[in-house]
Amino acid sequence: MTMARGNQRELAREKNLKKQNAPKKKDDMPLEKRKARDTAALQQKQKAPINSHETKVEKSSRKKAK
Repeated sequence: MTMARGNQRELAREKNLKKQNAPKKKDDMPLEKRKARDTAALQQKQKAPINSHETKVEKSSRKKAK
């Protein structure tokens, strides 16, 4: 008895084998250096100007607080 799946399973196997045999990405950056880079990026994001919607919300909340 044959299944009506066609060659879907075989194609998935081939794709998985290809993925497993692909060269791995080399990560040369040490953990401490990566953490420092990420921290700097986050700090720059926090210093970036706030978009106009948030500014409007902050202004309206200040009016209510007065």
